[in-house]
Amino acid sequence: MLKADLNQLAIYARVVDAGSFAEAARRLGTSRSVVSKAVAKLEKALDARLFNRTTRHLSLTEIGQVVAAHAGRVLEELDQLEQVIGSINDEPRGVLRVSASVAFGTLHVAPALADFLTAHPDLKMELTITDRLIDLAEDGYDMAIRVTAEPPLPLVARKLAPVRRRVCGTPAYFAKHGLPLTPADLVRHNCLDYTRSGEQGLWRFNGPHGEIDVPVSGSLHVDDDEALSQAVLGGLGVALLPTFIVGEALQAGRLQAVLSEYVPIERYVYALYLPTRHLPAKVRAFIDFLIARIGPDPYWDSGDRGER
Repeated sequence: MLKADLNQLAIYARVVDAGSFAEAARRLGTSRSVVSKAVAKLEKALDARLFNRTTRHLSLTEIGQVVAAHAGRVLEELDQLEQVIGSINDEPRGVLRVSASVAFGTLHVAPALADFLTAHPDLKMELTITDRLIDLAEDGYDMAIRVTAEPPLPLVARKLAPVRRRVCGTPAYFAKHGLPLTPADLVRHNCLDYTRSGEQGLWRFNGPHGEIDVPVSGSLHVDDDEALSQAVLGGLGVALLPTFIVGEALQAGRLQAVLSEYVPIERYVYALYLPTRHLPAKVRAFIDFLIARIGPDPYWDSGDRGER
């Protein structure tokens, strides 16, 4: 087993980087003799000469080159370890820039900010509510909160909650037009369509016997889920709506969900951020806060309004 220690390897790496014992000593804030002794001890421990020394030039031996490569990696790992420990110990501070989609951001992110910022007084937040696709790096955001089936690469994605959608209508609408018992029955209903789904006029379900595609039609096409929910609450027709928008209306009986055994294909709410070796404390804190607040069974599905 080698008797070289990390300090000797670190000093050796500094000498290689500096190109001389004297310059390495200056950068390390120590004497040339301390640096020279450390390198001599390393050579003794390795039983190998690491430098070719002349009065004017310092060059690496073949073994010295190998040791230098390993010593450099050791220093890099130590630096990364220090950063990780510092990141873990750091309190969230500075400015956290977040972009959130309109519906989820308005209904569930914005109401949570008072609790989050009160818990982290050294942190400030800039929240942008938009459905516009943003470039986190180019636009200078720390993270984005989006509803999607497939998170965009190369972003790192953390699931915050499932997005459960239900075929909804008012009790009065169903009393007048009848309850659909199978997805095929939807052809006889006024199906209000969400135009941002990418599949206008086609609703997809997972049924007892697999995936079902149902062509639908109706008198209204809307590019906003909240506006669509208002039309449904007004009794105009039925729509596939996410429960994070209509959960409260379903629990209160203002809306009725049908075809419960035919579950629309799920999407998720994701927290998205750029790949990084060390996630900033402020980003980690906000993601952890949202996960804890929403819970494994989202409060909009369980009746708990997220007051945790």
